[in-house]
Amino acid sequence: MFRRLSLRWLASLWVVLAIIVGGSGVWVWMSSETAWRTHLVQAYVAGLALHDSLLNGGALPDGLEVTQLAVPPVLPAGWRETRISLTGGRPDMAQGPRLSVRIQSPDIQYPAAEVQSFGGGSQAAGLASVTRTLARFCSEPRLFVQLDDGVWSRIDGIPVWGCDAAPPDRRLLAAAILFGGLGLLLGWVAEVSSAFSNFAAALRDHRARTAALPVGGVEELRQTAEAVNAYVAQDRAALENRAMVLSGVSHDLGTPATRLRLRSALIENDELRAKLERDIDEMTSMIDGVLTYTRAEIGSEPFRQLSLNSLVEAVVADYQDVGLPVRMVAPPARRTGAGTLFARAASREMPDPHTILMRGQPTALRRALSNLIDNALKYGREAEVAVDGDADDAWITVTDRGSVLTG
Repeated sequence: MFRRLSLRWLASLWVVLAIIVGGSGVWVWMSSETAWRTHLVQAYVAGLALHDSLLNGGALPDGLEVTQLAVPPVLPAGWRETRISLTGGRPDMAQGPRLSVRIQSPDIQYPAAEVQSFGGGSQAAGLASVTRTLARFCSEPRLFVQLDDGVWSRIDGIPVWGCDAAPPDRRLLAAAILFGGLGLLLGWVAEVSSAFSNFAAALRDHRARTAALPVGGVEELRQTAEAVNAYVAQDRAALENRAMVLSGVSHDLGTPATRLRLRSALIENDELRAKLERDIDEMTSMIDGVLTYTRAEIGSEPFRQLSLNSLVEAVVADYQDVGLPVRMVAPPARRTGAGTLFARAASREMPDPHTILMRGQPTALRRALSNLIDNALKYGREAEVAVDGDADDAWITVTDRGSVLTG
């Protein structure tokens, strides 16, 4: 997704997007809060105007209607009622007319403690607090008021405090914008970070591969991968030239070595002839070893899936065919877990000899195992070979009568 983009431009893009997403989320949240506060203020002002209309005959605010009742209000079955008595004036002033308020609702018991006239507030503020409280909750309440012992009046104000009058709550939308933007940014960062991690893993595993490193991701990562691939290609070309030179030298020395071996056969002194043949063998072995090492550095042999047990069995069988004391044995039992208060640590049984699979170079593995077995036979009287492994590693153990060699 971010190919051909540099990390600098990508970081700048992330910063801009973070500012836009954060600003949008905060704006939506604050606008929702402002709209809600405005709705409550309008309901409060409507309550003040309603009080002035009831006491002084002033005009009713928009959205409110007053209907006088011939009989006191009756509470319907299953409804809930909240009764509030509002007195005029303050404790240090003459008392005015008493205002009785009833709030009937099919589903809400309104908190009378929120009325501000309790504890010394004015009567108008108390009625305004009632209408503000009605606007806080989504319901279809009935409001009834009575001045002193007069008739009851029903106040219809659904357009002011009803559910449809409340502004939409967009705080969840704001939270979704903020968390969605954060998740998107974190996903983009994880994608770029994963590209660098995959490149590092491929670079660590490059010696065990013949293919070039993957080229992708941001521009800096692409340039780094291309530079590493170019360097590795040059190094491989140099190794191939070196192997070619050594192969030519090995081939050129083959003829003189053959002549030396033939001429040494004409030497009558057995001891001198044996020493000369050992020197010739050592010389050719050294040349072949250098050539083999160089080819291994090039990685000319491809990696493939193989059964380590089958490979070891084949090598051991080759030695047994010529009568050498080499045999394959089961690996020693080892503990697979620590003991607890209720159970002992269990010992692992011998696994299926054909279940240890791995990726490797078969020829190189055979050569390495043959070298270990040759050393075991050279410095001991016999060799025992065991194959073992776990979920992460596999190993071969070669044991002689005097030492243990592990590969």
